Amino acid sequence: MTKVLVIGASGDQGIPLISALQANGAEVVAGTRRSDAMQNTPHNDVETLNVDITDQASLMAAFGQVDAVAAHLPFTHDVDLAQSFGRNIASAAGQAGLKKIVFNTSCFVADQDLGLGGHDGRRRIEQCLRDSGVDTVILRPVVFMDNAIRGWIKPAIVNRNLFVYPAKQSLKVSWLCLEDLGKLIAHATLSPDLNGQTLTVGGPEALTGHEVAERISQACGREIRFHSIEPEEFAENMSELVTGSRVVAPGSVYSGMGNFYRWYNDQPVSPLAIDPSSFSDQLPVALTPYGEWAEQQDWD
Repeated sequence: MTKVLVIGASGDQGIPLISALQANGAEVVAGTRRSDAMQNTPHNDVETLNVDITDQASLMAAFGQVDAVAAHLPFTHDVDLAQSFGRNIASAAGQAGLKKIVFNTSCFVADQDLGLGGHDGRRRIEQCLRDSGVDTVILRPVVFMDNAIRGWIKPAIVNRNLFVYPAKQSLKVSWLCLEDLGKLIAHATLSPDLNGQTLTVGGPEALTGHEVAERISQACGREIRFHSIEPEEFAENMSELVTGSRVVAPGSVYSGMGNFYRWYNDQPVSPLAIDPSSFSDQLPVALTPYGEWAEQQDWD
């Protein structure tokens, strides 16, 4: 049985990953900074190990007890900080004799720097892991369906019948649900045939905001309209939701997210529209259409 350490286990990407790994026969260990991190999750009985990505000693101790690591990491727009995460993991993995690393970038990553801190930091992490000497697989998911049920989108759907998103009217996105992402990462972790590969992954259909609104409308039984907002307004909304202020500090996560969507909208061809056949042979997972996912959600 393969023993897999999941870094980021208690988060919304970690929970479905643990489920998928267990469904495929893996023994799962949760890497957390807090001993009680898994307490209020569906996997409160899973074994935990202390893992701090800023502390190589904790990483080495944990990596020495498992066969593979599947990780998604805190999002930072500080390129140097992101690179330090990658260096710590790579160094500890090499010294501990870890067999495999699967890194989930948690966002779209291009094959070149874009001058965007969050994006370029992810690329630094990728390179550190590739240079570690440990078998590495990198998955680059695009945008998540589950964004629609977060506090920064769902209230407008429920209260104003609006799907508000910082995507231009024509931007096509291969929305991917987190449950499917977990299955994709689990397959990549347990498959012996993907070492060294970097795969951009998305859902089964590329949809505009209007098409997403149509599918939510069908699921909730009332008309939902798409409202496209500028990325700068999106950043202000996010800042206000979390901090109470619409002032977006330079270098903040809100500024970084706004810059991401500005870049997406400025491209002549959507970088977020992914042909599933580009990865289906390597990752044979049945992907969930947006309408089917929307039917499973509570829109009241």
